[in-house]
Amino acid sequence: MTVKELCGSCGFEAICLPDGDKNVCGAYIGDLLSWVMGRANEENAWITIMNNVNVIAVASLSDVACVILAEGVSLDDSLKETAIQKGINFLKSPLPAYETAQKLIGKV
Repeated sequence: MTVKELCGSCGFEAICLPDGDKNVCGAYIGDLLSWVMGRANEENAWITIMNNVNVIAVASLSDVACVILAEGVSLDDSLKETAIQKGINFLKSPLPAYETAQKLIGKV
């Protein structure tokens, strides 16, 4: 499933999709950036509440398919522009991380 398809099938809001055709396989939930960097797998959907420039760096280094911001967290315009420049897909969920992850079951 692609990030675009995941967004549509789960009802997430697309914050920015510079590479929406990227394949999603699996998920990782975490807010401790060093932990995510060492454990998230390539093509994972990364679920977090963190929304700073370091998330973009970790997403790029880990080559995750997308970052899903849980609990209604969003990006400001400067972070959104940086994410687009770096090719990092961001989605938004109004749900807590656990419930956001439940939406992914059977899809990724």
